[in-house]
Amino acid sequence: MATTKKPASTARRPSRADYETLAEFRYLIRRFLEFSQSAARGVGLAPAQHQALLAIKGNPDGTSMTIGDLAARLCIRHHSTVELVDRLAAAGLVVRRTDPQDHRRVILGLTRSAEKHLAELSAAHLDELARLRPSLRRLLKLGRQS
Repeated sequence: MATTKKPASTARRPSRADYETLAEFRYLIRRFLEFSQSAARGVGLAPAQHQALLAIKGNPDGTSMTIGDLAARLCIRHHSTVELVDRLAAAGLVVRRTDPQDHRRVILGLTRSAEKHLAELSAAHLDELARLRPSLRRLLKLGRQS
């Protein structure tokens, strides 16, 4: 579901420092994603499963998450999300409930097992973000100066 957008036109050409900042930022993102994928596999989850569990738990304002909402949050197609939720349900990580206000809607919830995995992974991810914070702050400060 990735969309290709034309980059916004800017009045100035990027400087050498801009390229270095962007390259370093992408490098830090890749390092974090590699860490995340490895951590998920370390607790027996596929990276996409971890992302789905986090999206469900971290839904803004604690609102209910539907398959359509999850597809939007993960930027994947609806049918791919259904397959992902099927695998999560089969693994005992997600439950589906009918929305009491609208019986056509299915609400996704996490099981205790999912909550346990997610708490462990989230603590590790917060530690990793704390480790990367100085580099990210430096890059973001440089980005504002350009």
